[in-house]
Amino acid sequence: MNPEPKVRVHVVDDELIVTLPGSFYSVTYYKPENASHLLAKNIADRDDLRIPMTVAEFLAKAWRAANDKARELKRPCAPLRGHP
Repeated sequence: MNPEPKVRVHVVDDELIVTLPGSFYSVTYYKPENASHLLAKNIADRDDLRIPMTVAEFLAKAWRAANDKARELKRPCAPLRGHP
């Protein structure tokens, strides 16, 4: 049995870009200054038939990974701008 593929989170300026290597899955998360949580844009919207993970499964993993990264950056309740 193959291990479950892992998503990658890239911090680019004030955004978190989550991808799944070997697929075209990608979603970008950002946090407006007055928002209480991350918002998504550029959202993958169809299954990549080359891999066993559906787009819905990817988006669930991506959401968790982006929130974990935001916490790691110590900015879960503040905009990501100005991160080191």
